[in-house]
Amino acid sequence: LAIQMMDDTYERVLLIKPEAFVYKITLPTSSRGHRAATWKLDNPDWVGRLRLLSIGKKVILKLEDKTSGDLFAECPIESYPSPAYESVIDSSRYFVIRLQDPTGRTAQIGLGFADRGDAFDLTVALRDHFRHEEIADEIKKEELAETNKPKLDLGFKEGETITINIGKKTAVNSDMRSRPKSSALQQDTVVPILLPPPPGHVQKVRPKIELKQETETIEKFTSAPVQEPTNDCN
Repeated sequence: LAIQMMDDTYERVLLIKPEAFVYKITLPTSSRGHRAATWKLDNPDWVGRLRLLSIGKKVILKLEDKTSGDLFAECPIESYPSPAYESVIDSSRYFVIRLQDPTGRTAQIGLGFADRGDAFDLTVALRDHFRHEEIADEIKKEELAETNKPKLDLGFKEGETITINIGKKTAVNSDMRSRPKSSALQQDTVVPILLPPPPGHVQKVRPKIELKQETETIEKFTSAPVQEPTNDCN
């Protein structure tokens, strides 16, 4: 609770612009909204500093004196988009904001900047702040839903038991597991079939008897003694 109260009173500066212009405005002449062209843009009714503060989820736009810092007016903004902060239809540098005093009285004034970038920064700061708050709320809702979600009780109640059936090994499975790997490899091995050589390469083997006979004949003719010639021819 103390942390929540601190968040609700803690001021955080979101944006500071050293120069902002304030204009008195009249009722819009069109149903579409206000037009800045109908204001006295060259003669603003007040010139000062703008500070954008966040207090909890809310945002307060404060207009202060440049030198003293005294408060000129403030505009509470509770959401974005918001009726307290509206763009004009003919310019991106001017807005209509709704002032509110401590008594609750409200009044609309024109707000503008000399630089278009200052106006853009103000819009982005408002959008980002409320987007951040929206995401934070979504996270809190999810956490709360998770906390309140009933937890699944997986414990055993008194007297409850559990039975686990483990299948027995079959004889076929045990036989297959005990079979050595070498037999499986032998079954998968394919023995190649050797084809006979072609007929042209067949060599005939002579019988040993014929070879022996040829050897003896050669020896017979090489070892025979040479006979001397005789004179019988005379």
